Amino acid sequence: MIRDHDPVSLPSDMRPILLVVVDTEETFAWSEPFSRESTSVAAMSCIGSGQKIFADYGVRPVYVVDYPVVSQEQGYAELRKFVAEGSAVIGAHLHPWVSPPFSEAVGVYNSYPGNLPYDQEEAKLLALTESINTTFGSRPQVYKAGRYGVGANTTAILAKLGYKVDLSLAPPFDYSSDGGPDFSSVSNQPFWFGNDEDMLEIPCTGSFTGTLSSHGRWLYPVLNHSLLQPLRLSAIASRLGLLERIRLTPEGYSLSDLKRLTNHLLRSGNRIFTMSFHSPSLSPGAIDYVSNSADLQIFLATISGYLEFFFGTLGGESLTPLEIKQRLENLKR
Repeated sequence: MIRDHDPVSLPSDMRPILLVVVDTEETFAWSEPFSRESTSVAAMSCIGSGQKIFADYGVRPVYVVDYPVVSQEQGYAELRKFVAEGSAVIGAHLHPWVSPPFSEAVGVYNSYPGNLPYDQEEAKLLALTESINTTFGSRPQVYKAGRYGVGANTTAILAKLGYKVDLSLAPPFDYSSDGGPDFSSVSNQPFWFGNDEDMLEIPCTGSFTGTLSSHGRWLYPVLNHSLLQPLRLSAIASRLGLLERIRLTPEGYSLSDLKRLTNHLLRSGNRIFTMSFHSPSLSPGAIDYVSNSADLQIFLATISGYLEFFFGTLGGESLTPLEIKQRLENLKR
């Protein structure tokens, strides 16, 4: 897995920086078995509702696109307009089960691209990279593994294919129960990685918060153990402000949750934040987070409210992944 090296040292008076990442992908039922046939990108017709909010706040999101999106005009047409007008950038997002070449068995374990043998992971990411180059006219330099699934070979493959920034790590979540990576001890701070430490990791933003947050890595799994779930200990701990786990996303979290997480991390010295969500969430009924038009309005209001908070209350700024990399390289000089 991409190793958590010493974090980049950031000035304490540095303005907070926000990166917005949209996992831009096909619609599929998350509770159903993975299928090569689940390649519908009809939900991309709704991508403009999020882009309008970003444009209003001067945010250039990075759309990390997977193969069904980049290989179907219905998937990429609007994105090409955003890129052409300079209001968005494109990265790669590998879902192995719908990305050629198709040589592996389809299943939960192989849905994490980093679990594939080197040759298979490389071949799939190469095919995706070349398809993005064909569709958008330039090779992507930003990567986010599908299902956050980085593995032992991912660093070498990214370096070989010319990637500069990875966005895959997802603290403090643990996906090891079904074969995925464990990020429960990973920091939110960006760090350099690779043989020459010339690639930048910018993790997804997430953390344990509350009075007992420093014990979250071991206490949260205990509170959520299947035998204790009838007692609702996790919900009680959250309501009392003792312990909760929050990711910086409007999917399943409220605006107050996102503000609480951000303030907690700011106090801990974080200055770079990643807000992320999945593109089908902008299409009511496509995935569970947004079931209807009322849910969508709440979803969009959460995004807008957070951007207002970040840029207004906190005085933050928004940068793209490569802009962040350049900013941090300047700090090293």
